Amino acid sequence: MRIYQELYEEVFHLLRTQLPAYLTYHSADHTAYVLEKAEFISGQEDIYGHDLLLIKVAGLFHDVGFIHQNIQHEERSCEICIEKLTKHQFPQEDIDKVCGMIMATKIHQQPQTLLEKIVADADLEYLGTDLFYPMSQNLFIEFRHYDPELTLARFNEIQVNFMQKHKFHTRYCITSREEMKQMHLKALQDSMQGQSLPDQGQFF
Repeated sequence: MRIYQELYEEVFHLLRTQLPAYLTYHSADHTAYVLEKAEFISGQEDIYGHDLLLIKVAGLFHDVGFIHQNIQHEERSCEICIEKLTKHQFPQEDIDKVCGMIMATKIHQQPQTLLEKIVADADLEYLGTDLFYPMSQNLFIEFRHYDPELTLARFNEIQVNFMQKHKFHTRYCITSREEMKQMHLKALQDSMQGQSLPDQGQFF
């Protein structure tokens, strides 16, 4: 665990000092959230020990590529991860697994292994929680950096399109997060037809 703690400190130093300030969604707080959920979902899926360590490493590195670029940031995250894990003498098999999990967060997600499914779900678990609205607000603000003309109406269309295509992959998220995700999706769809969102969604 000493190596993981060193990696944790290295990566969070990068995130806190080098991430652009306009990344209001893809922030150090987001990485911390994904790490927390990845560990929790792993427990729900009976994943412990060395596999859990690899999941935590993947969650740690999954968005670090944003310090350099937003397009294909997953690939850049893998490059940074490979450099760090090689320095810490991780076996190539473990490095390959971690990079597979990082790439599994790429939209639209197509995880293959259970470990990849856990990290992919941890990244978007918020879609089925009460945090959907505040996190969506952070995402809207971030999107506005790239497109200052983006309206709330258009952003809602993007959200609806994304959520219609998204699916959870782990048993836990399918049973515990899908229902609320569908509620959020319906609220967005209703708002696009002139109906108001629930109180927590008044931002939209």
